Amino acid sequence: MRVILERSNLLKSLNHVHRVVERRNTIPILSNVLLSAEGASLEMKATDLDLEVTEATPAKVERGGATTVPAHLLYDIVRKLSDGAEVMLKTDEDGNAMTVTSGRSSFRLQCLPQSDFPELSAGSFSHIFRLESAALKGLIDKTQFAISTEETRYYLNGIYLHAVEVGGKLKLRSVATDGHRLARAEIDAPAGSEGMPGIIIPRKTVSELQKLVDDPDVAVTTELSDT
Repeated sequence: MRVILERSNLLKSLNHVHRVVERRNTIPILSNVLLSAEGASLEMKATDLDLEVTEATPAKVERGGATTVPAHLLYDIVRKLSDGAEVMLKTDEDGNAMTVTSGRSSFRLQCLPQSDFPELSAGSFSHIFRLESAALKGLIDKTQFAISTEETRYYLNGIYLHAVEVGGKLKLRSVATDGHRLARAEIDAPAGSEGMPGIIIPRKTVSELQKLVDDPDVAVTTELSDT
């Protein structure tokens, strides 16, 4: 793999995906971010086995390929590079290491095989709907504060999102409670959400979603399986 891209684009994408990765991991591959170069973009993916975040950024792909490198280390390196710089990511022929080059700076990171990286997004989704990011952000912001932090009450450690009929109109409702207070918000249900199963969005996923939906003009696609 050999790709060249703007430092600002790489940093923005890494900022979104590296937060999923725990600082301490007993499973080495979960400390890494999966980098996949193809066409005219570099895709980055990170997971903690409960949450998976994927983001693509424009890149000049001189040689395609995929590998995994330590997520926090790569983020820290890119964060300290000069604004406006170009960054080259190049893997060795044997795939055991990747070199990060920008100007006169060069860093070498150890790789783990792409094949070791867990895949969470496989499967079919029977319910698909789109809504504006501002609407999703509203559902989160108005209920997040009531999420329980007691790990023993795992069923309260998130936001319950479901479709419900109110006065003959279908609504998409979010609810959270810690057993002492309850918060509820709702919007008109988007097309495609009819018959969706109720889901609990875990607290960590809620926190990451909140950071990813800052742009009010972006539409969010939600895909759900039946179970």
